[in-house]
Amino acid sequence: MQGTLQATLSALLSLLALTGPATGQGPAPGPVAGTRITQPYARMVARDAYFWAWPMVNVYNRRLAFKDLAEPGLLGGIVPVAPLNRLSMLTDYIEPQERLVACPNQDVVYGAGRIALDVSPVVIQVPDFGRRFWVYQVVDLRTDSFADLGAMYGTRPGFYLLVGPGWKGETPKGIAKVFRAKTNTGFVIPRVFQDDTPDDKRAVQAVIGGIDMYPLAEFDGKVKRRDWATLAKFPAQGSGEAETKWVIPGKFFDELPAVLRDAPPQPGEEARYAEALAVVAAAQKDPALKKAIVDEATRAETELLEPVFQFRSYGLQLPHHWSTISNGAAFGTDYFTRTAVAKSNIFVNKPSETKYFYQDLDSAGTRLNGASRYTVTFGAGGLPPVRGFWSLTLYNEHHFFAPNDLKRYSLGTKNRTLKYGADGSLTIYVQTDSPGGDTDPNWLPAPKGADFSLYVRAYWPGPAIATGKWTPPAVTKIQ
Repeated sequence: MQGTLQATLSALLSLLALTGPATGQGPAPGPVAGTRITQPYARMVARDAYFWAWPMVNVYNRRLAFKDLAEPGLLGGIVPVAPLNRLSMLTDYIEPQERLVACPNQDVVYGAGRIALDVSPVVIQVPDFGRRFWVYQVVDLRTDSFADLGAMYGTRPGFYLLVGPGWKGETPKGIAKVFRAKTNTGFVIPRVFQDDTPDDKRAVQAVIGGIDMYPLAEFDGKVKRRDWATLAKFPAQGSGEAETKWVIPGKFFDELPAVLRDAPPQPGEEARYAEALAVVAAAQKDPALKKAIVDEATRAETELLEPVFQFRSYGLQLPHHWSTISNGAAFGTDYFTRTAVAKSNIFVNKPSETKYFYQDLDSAGTRLNGASRYTVTFGAGGLPPVRGFWSLTLYNEHHFFAPNDLKRYSLGTKNRTLKYGADGSLTIYVQTDSPGGDTDPNWLPAPKGADFSLYVRAYWPGPAIATGKWTPPAVTKIQ
């Protein structure tokens, strides 16, 4: 392990020296190799690196977690997992026990696949979805999107190829388009809309059977069909109420060199990379320095990462205490928003695919809590203006579904029994107990006496959402 780490560090530092400023334009980035580094300086760099590289280490560790699987399957019988460069699909909504990814939704049938483009290019198979909403989220190690595949793009059925930054092969006949990633590691997450009726649950099966992903060597130009209902079931890993811990402060700086090697620096990041790697290299030779930067990573997790788990801590602030982001899956060098989103609700779609609105507070600015009752009223003509679908989801304090007897975790387009007012308005009741009468179809159950958050998804948002003309209504406490 130690030898591999040193070799990786040496290779990376040499690469950075070569990719730094051209001869005559200044020195290569970062401290000169062998420079003695003080603990305060090392702590400063470590704290900064822990924050900006946290999402990349997160995604990289998700790659490593399931790399040795023999076949696609369901973790704990409920979560889609697969070997590298392959896909696993659900056949219905995700179950509430899922803990691999925070803020799941029950509007779509999910799939998931981890891509390793240094191992092989990957073929993505797109079936004919007809008029059904769908989108494949394809992101790199930075959680930035690099492929446009979905209803909003007018993507046609066929085969699409994902390749890494260094791929120089020939595109086989039959591939409709090639998408090139800036990193070798990434994630593919198909989302296919399904309403809550038994008829649609049956109808969607034929569609998702045409979704697939596999290494380029297996491409023969023929559509492959999968019966995703027959997937293997693997034992669950871990337990608890919060998301699986994908980033461990004590391991972070041992993992960082491999992560940065996977994701070459973006323009202007050379000095940032070199500085972090120089500190890691020094720490490998100095146990006291290593202890100091691990301690700083632990502090950063508590002092920097935990606060941005709360939706109200970041984002663009909107009326009625709602917030949103405008650069999801297109973060570039917005390290703050990238990390905040990765900590609180990783794997968001691009704004052209989905607009997200977050809420922790009621209209008076008080924390949402199941001890109170609330209403969210969309006035006549005031539903989210979308070409896809919309939903309002309730998450508990850990950003997962709050268990309830109705097994109801969201309301929106998928629900065919919502009750509208005579004027066309829609009121959703957010509370622990039933509102009673014919309003039960509009009841979104809240956890008893516990904090919670609300979350609006607007898939394939219309212009009014894109321009900010439309924002969600207030969450009003019932007095």
